[in-house]
Amino acid sequence: MNPINDDREEETEPIEFVENICENMQLFPKEDVLTGDQLMFEYDSQVISAALSLLTPTRANLLLLSPENEGHCPLREKWFGTSYSMEGVSEEWVLLWAGEFPQNPDLQLPARNQFIATDFALKASDCPDSDFPVRIVDSERGCLWYKKDNKFRIPKACIRFNLISPLIQKSPENLVLLDLFVNILAHNLAEPAYEADVAQLAYQLVAGEHGVMVHLKGFNHKLPLLLKLIVDHLAGFRAEPSVFSMFSEQLKKAYFNVLIKPERLGRDVRLLVLEHCRWSVVQKYQAAMKGLTVDDLLSFVAGLKAELYAEGLVQGNLTSAESKDFLQYFTEKLQFQPPSAEVPVLFRVVELPQKRHLCKVKSLNQGDANSEVTVYYQSGLKNLRDHALMQLMVMHMEEPCFDFLRTKETLGYQVYPACRNTSGVLGFSVTVETQATKFSTEFVEAKIEEFLVGFGERLAGLSEEAFKTQVTALIKLKECEDAHLGEEVDRNWFEVVTQQYVFQRLDKEIQALKLFSQQELGSWFLEHRSSSRKLSVHVVGSGAEEDGPPKQSAPCSPAPPSAYGEVSKLSFLPASSPLLQDATLISDIRAFTSSLPLHPYHKILS
Repeated sequence: MNPINDDREEETEPIEFVENICENMQLFPKEDVLTGDQLMFEYDSQVISAALSLLTPTRANLLLLSPENEGHCPLREKWFGTSYSMEGVSEEWVLLWAGEFPQNPDLQLPARNQFIATDFALKASDCPDSDFPVRIVDSERGCLWYKKDNKFRIPKACIRFNLISPLIQKSPENLVLLDLFVNILAHNLAEPAYEADVAQLAYQLVAGEHGVMVHLKGFNHKLPLLLKLIVDHLAGFRAEPSVFSMFSEQLKKAYFNVLIKPERLGRDVRLLVLEHCRWSVVQKYQAAMKGLTVDDLLSFVAGLKAELYAEGLVQGNLTSAESKDFLQYFTEKLQFQPPSAEVPVLFRVVELPQKRHLCKVKSLNQGDANSEVTVYYQSGLKNLRDHALMQLMVMHMEEPCFDFLRTKETLGYQVYPACRNTSGVLGFSVTVETQATKFSTEFVEAKIEEFLVGFGERLAGLSEEAFKTQVTALIKLKECEDAHLGEEVDRNWFEVVTQQYVFQRLDKEIQALKLFSQQELGSWFLEHRSSSRKLSVHVVGSGAEEDGPPKQSAPCSPAPPSAYGEVSKLSFLPASSPLLQDATLISDIRAFTSSLPLHPYHKILS
């Protein structure tokens, strides 16, 4: 039986369904636990009238909260000791409510909410049905993918657009201006789009690496109105100086908070090494600190809107004719020209030499003991079959990795392997978040290598039965039905936003998994270990295992000149362990990557 929730026909997450039933078990008889909080069982006009008769001004409970009440509240509630006072409604107010009195002209009922859906009919298809999205528009200014929902059969839809621009990756300043643009645009929409939110229509604006993404979902009847509202505000974008200043400061804090987290800094460093022409968060932070202006933002937005490629996906209870109008509205309202050259939606990736490489940086959060170690093995330009094989290997690795590095060695709380698809170039990694008060990052890496050696032996001795059990488990995960329309849309959107368009990817991976053998998996892992295109990224915290004995602080340490001044650059550290002396040390990322060959743009298509 499908769970019942606010979306009616749509399923909730299993854990939410279980929690809801547990709550209902405390309130309803067992035959009503599934529907008791959703359905009214019988109509009783007397009960309704009795309830309404109690809703009178004289029975009102007024709660007044104000700092001006301090010192006038002698009572205290027993749990938190909160001060309060209690008194009856004054006779003057009671008499006023009982008679006729003029209404305040400033108090008015709101206008009718234009976003509330009234048409919940399921639309007839106006084109042949398909299991996967079909491209129904393809022009030099954009394309549109469409799929009529015939599976969930609900009066809802999802609309997504990616406005790709060659301007975004030109400089770190442009990336900062893009973040400002998206944040201020969302701020400008907050009030006019409030009624859409009340009507259960949702939208999200995302600053992507190569474009601005607009996501909408909700009842399909009025969803086009919300799309037009967003496009209108995008076309007529404005930024008040006070709003610009507020979001500039918020953005500095956001970058700061990213950089002081070891796991976020480690990811930034790893991708900065691997992806050619990527700008780091440190560079974005430096650009934000330079002091960009409103004029800089408006000039950037004008350039952004002048040259775009709009790619969209529409799924749900909408016709193909309606969907085409969405793309047309973008092009007509924004009046953009197509880019003069094709804009890649991926980065080119460096080909690591068959050596061990180490990039070791100091944590940007001074005094924080948390460290992170990620050991990454680059596989290279592979196909869909290799991707499925790597997923299987990582699935095999999860339990023994956790057992050895966390349970037995107690190196840290977060321990996990991962399958890495870096702009189409495959690899796998093992990550451990540890503390410098307990372990050095180089000790942790040695333990990761010890685990990988043992894991290779484990794969070699894996029985055929255990191998097939794991393959079956992964196939079942991929065969799992989507719980709601959003899951299907998310999967299809990944194919659109990466311009791969392999919408039947799951089916192809399942077919590949059925043909793998235990010997092939073991040989494949050992091949990657022996070729050893390895990159280790260490983010080093502050603690006895890294800093040595604590040093006596100076009597008067001067305060830092700025709350953000400590994260303006990376501090590279040398290797100290004999186990890492043969690794190529990276102390200047740009200098290191400039000498390496680049893989061509690559997509995993077949």
